[in-house]
Amino acid sequence: MVATIPQIIGKVNPLLYAENGKEILKKYGSEDIPAEEVKPKPLAEHTLVYDSSSETLEPVYFFVLDLMNSSGYSPEKLIDNFTSSSGSGYFAELGQRMTIMQQQGTKILGDVNTVLRSVLNILYDLKDFKIRLQTYDDLKSKERAEGAVLSLKQIWLDKVDILKQNSSVKAMALGQAGFQTLLDAFLVAKDEKDAEKIDLNDRVKRILKTRIQEFNIWLKESEKELRKRFELEKSYLKSQVSSLKIYSRWARPYLIAAQELEMSERGRKPELVKAFNTLFLELTLLGKSKLKLKESAIAGELPKEFQKDGFLKSFKRDYFSCVLVEFKFRGIPQRATQQSHYVFGGRSEISFKSYALNSEEISKLNEELEQSDLGDVLKLIEGATTESLASLQEDINSFLDEEPEEKQKSKDDLNPFMALFGGYDKKETKKSKEKVKTKIKPESWLEKNHLRELAKGKSILATFTLFDVYKKAHGMPSYT
Repeated sequence: MVATIPQIIGKVNPLLYAENGKEILKKYGSEDIPAEEVKPKPLAEHTLVYDSSSETLEPVYFFVLDLMNSSGYSPEKLIDNFTSSSGSGYFAELGQRMTIMQQQGTKILGDVNTVLRSVLNILYDLKDFKIRLQTYDDLKSKERAEGAVLSLKQIWLDKVDILKQNSSVKAMALGQAGFQTLLDAFLVAKDEKDAEKIDLNDRVKRILKTRIQEFNIWLKESEKELRKRFELEKSYLKSQVSSLKIYSRWARPYLIAAQELEMSERGRKPELVKAFNTLFLELTLLGKSKLKLKESAIAGELPKEFQKDGFLKSFKRDYFSCVLVEFKFRGIPQRATQQSHYVFGGRSEISFKSYALNSEEISKLNEELEQSDLGDVLKLIEGATTESLASLQEDINSFLDEEPEEKQKSKDDLNPFMALFGGYDKKETKKSKEKVKTKIKPESWLEKNHLRELAKGKSILATFTLFDVYKKAHGMPSYT
């Protein structure tokens, strides 16, 4: 069972907006209350019912929306669900559209996976190059130079000189008589002059000089080549990350559209019958109006002390009068003549509820919405990308951030999956990374007895005004 918005508000402030608030607080405590067990209790509630199969439902919604905007309540849509009976033509057509969106999104995500595998291979190569280049960098250090030379000589013996097979240094030293000292001499000698000073027979010394000369040439040229390949691989990594960003940006609208076209489950609700041509819609709007304390004090709604700027600075949070409007539409989809869209006529049930919330409670409400099934638009996509690719992103940044400071980019610009979540051009901060849960502090006496009470009164009045204006404008019967 999915929690409703009134239940979530009751979870945020159970003592004020839940009938069973004391019981669930005693049972679960303030943090672990399941919203589904909350019995909602708004400050005031009014309901309108409008039934007309010949008139469309859109004017009902937009009239209330415009009325809330003109009243200063700036509504925000919290829920937008729909369900169609499986036997209706509307179900079939929306199913086709959703399938097209899913196929397009899946195809682009397949391209993302292909490029991602390429990025993984490039990262492994870059890490190997970085380890090799560190040995060359150690040649410039007095403390580590000797060990670096020995390490590079070993690499040369195993990967370059070994190609000479029986005439390689190791093969001659370990398998041919008279050359047992060749390997040790090669590891000790630095150049041809150094090789001349070693006490060796002339035959070994001649071979040693040529191999030392070959090694020194390889040492110089291999470093140049390795650094060149390292920079080329970094450039290729950058191009592949750019491709990931493009593909992710292309995939996002298809994934969102496919999710929005998904129908919600109605379970045993009797409104939908498989063989009927029926549609059920649920919409929820939350309008907020911030209390203007100084203006309210001048109007006599608050004590005179609230007119003083110094006194107002002592309040750390704002209070809002809120109106929650819930729409439930049961309609009959009808195709518009010679057009590809539908119009809806049917029964509309509009519920107006009033609440008084402070800024911390509103933040908590938004957090609960994100955690609930109401806010899962891209939850699965995020789980398949950012969570599993956090360590990969660190590796990408470690290589692409090695540019001069004037050319460095922010981490968000380098993140190939930010486009999936609408953060393509936003900068990342430490605060945005660490989501801190909102904690609602206890109310002071002034907040409880003045600000909360004023917000309650304004929300109750605004709720009745919206209800009454709509009822009078349309001559609708009302049930309160």
